[in-house]
Amino acid sequence: MIGASSGIGAAFAHRLAAQGFDVVLVARREGRLRALAAEVNRGHGVTADVIVADLSRPADVERVEARIARGRPVEVLINNAGFGTVGYFWEIDLGRQLDMIQVHVGASVRLIRVVLPGMISRGRGSIINVSSLAAFVPTPGNATYSATKAYLTIFSEALNKELRGTGVKVQVLVPGFTFTEFYDTPEYRRVDMVTKVRSRVPGALWMTADELVARSLESLGSGRLLCVPGLGNRLMIALARVGLSPWLSSVLTARFGEELRGSAQHSRTPRRKGGRSGRST
Repeated sequence: MIGASSGIGAAFAHRLAAQGFDVVLVARREGRLRALAAEVNRGHGVTADVIVADLSRPADVERVEARIARGRPVEVLINNAGFGTVGYFWEIDLGRQLDMIQVHVGASVRLIRVVLPGMISRGRGSIINVSSLAAFVPTPGNATYSATKAYLTIFSEALNKELRGTGVKVQVLVPGFTFTEFYDTPEYRRVDMVTKVRSRVPGALWMTADELVARSLESLGSGRLLCVPGLGNRLMIALARVGLSPWLSSVLTARFGEELRGSAQHSRTPRRKGGRSGRST
């Protein structure tokens, strides 16, 4: 369980433990991780191991790889670790964006590569990669985030074709608006993103992490690649896939554009002729 200390990852941990799976929980926040492991153990009577790791650091990813390689066979791998940023590409610290690429793409690909040989040899196994609506509807302020989620989605689609006949399932889970701690970061709090998003997105489009995970696991049993819980989310992806992605992007930009403008006020405008870019947020 990659990215398991809260939200969707924690919901997966509880759901899978309730089905009798022992779980290995990976995340940065040791206190939260150990508290979750204790809850899972008490509530479901399974073993819950903890690996404290920052997946933006290659050395930590290597440590997780080594632990997986010498541990018990992995039946289900869930790549859920991730984070978002707010602001235009040239405003946001480059290191922060490279960390995002490492967490969303680099770590996910490496961990999939570790577990796949064993899954194939056993003729069973499941991989769930958590994507985003942003993979289908890229919007200003989400350039790197959208790109990493699009990579994970396309990679999963191709991998699913390669794995036909092996008994190994791949799922791309596409959460929409979900009640989690995703926006609980300093940069999102600075623009009060939680209040603004929840006030502008109709309540019918929201779901809890537990509802999302329940739909994911139900869909996994059917063998479908793409899992998009929620009628509104499926409609947005359908519109994007018939060529209306630019229109959807413009609608979302108009809806949340002030957050980007607010972020821009905290950065210097880049100079046009070879000057240094503005300080990132």
